[in-house]
Amino acid sequence: MRLLNVVHQYPPEHAGGTELYTRSTSLELARSGHEVSIFYRRDAPGFGLEHRDDQGVDLWAAWHGVASPTRRFLTTFGDPDLAGAFERVLDTSRPDLVHIQHLMGLPVQLIGLVRRRRIPLVVTLHDYWWVCSNAQLLTNFGQQLCGGPRAWLNCGRCALARAGFDSLWPGAPALVPFLAIRARMLRDVLLSAGRVIAPTHFVRDWYAAHGIPSGRLQVLPHGIEPPSTPSPASRPGGILRIACIGGLSPSKGVHILVEAIKGLAGRAELWIAGDESADPSYSRALRARAGDNVRFLGALAHQQVWECLGQVDILAVPSLWYETFSLIAHEAFAARVPVVASKSGALAEVVRDEIDGLLIPPGDVAAWQSALLRLINEAGLLDQLRSGVRPPMDLSEHVRRLAGAYAEVAVRNGGMTIG
Repeated sequence: MRLLNVVHQYPPEHAGGTELYTRSTSLELARSGHEVSIFYRRDAPGFGLEHRDDQGVDLWAAWHGVASPTRRFLTTFGDPDLAGAFERVLDTSRPDLVHIQHLMGLPVQLIGLVRRRRIPLVVTLHDYWWVCSNAQLLTNFGQQLCGGPRAWLNCGRCALARAGFDSLWPGAPALVPFLAIRARMLRDVLLSAGRVIAPTHFVRDWYAAHGIPSGRLQVLPHGIEPPSTPSPASRPGGILRIACIGGLSPSKGVHILVEAIKGLAGRAELWIAGDESADPSYSRALRARAGDNVRFLGALAHQQVWECLGQVDILAVPSLWYETFSLIAHEAFAARVPVVASKSGALAEVVRDEIDGLLIPPGDVAAWQSALLRLINEAGLLDQLRSGVRPPMDLSEHVRRLAGAYAEVAVRNGGMTIG
């Protein structure tokens, strides 16, 4: 089967959960005998389209200038150059099915090109971007959790704050027509897809509550490529080793953890791994707050992530937004490492409280410190949680189920038989 993944960005320039998922599943599909291509946007001056190979996967990188947040938002409404580049990729790859991983910074025109060719379409919901242009349901003006659009007035204020004009928030009503059009366009995409995949029940239920018929939504957890030699750590000298791995941004709540570990010097140490260049001001603030028992590891390659997990006692995921899956939490489970996480979003579904981890109220520094003290002081608690860890779905099983979903959509679309 010829498959085309569409994603907003891609490694090595960007290595977030969506990008890593797209790469790992594409490589596994290619190993399974499918012909796989990926179309994505990268930031670069001017306009162009570049092709390269990634272990048997055809990569097509299109660029049309460096995209600011405002430009990404506006591109949703149209970009003839990027649409033209995508049409060239369709001509070359001739896909039997197109899988939209993310459309941020890409024009919805791409979907019209897919429809005109009657190519089956699948969409995966990696975040809340299809309803919330901020993608994470956190307000730009207060970093507070948002329940979704309220006549798009709150969305207008968020858009102004993201562009650096929060003081102009009384002008939010002027943006409502654009936000309403955006909402209708993206809803139409989801309604036209043969399958809309949610990685957790939380995400499925959230989208169902925001207007996507539940019958169109399928829950399919992401797959994890397990480490070759998982090795749970033992605490040297009784020190609790905690890893926090992933994006360094306020929404990830790393500052909560930095505050919580203060006063635990000699009893616990925190290892923070992530790209500090993604949000330099936030990273500087973390370093300024950190005590001597906090180590900054920088960005880790995938193998280094496994090596890090093999040397720590727990993984901490203190997110303030509603995580949709948390690849790193599942990777920790694959390495038999318990997870302490915020009790919100998909994390409350992923982590079984008091069985394979602990769930903590998001943003509550005192509660996080109390949980860490329990792990230090309660004899046997860490071993109990470790023994409760179950391996997550592996990548090959995920891809097998994903290919099954592709086949069902393709057959419904036009009677195609997939080998």
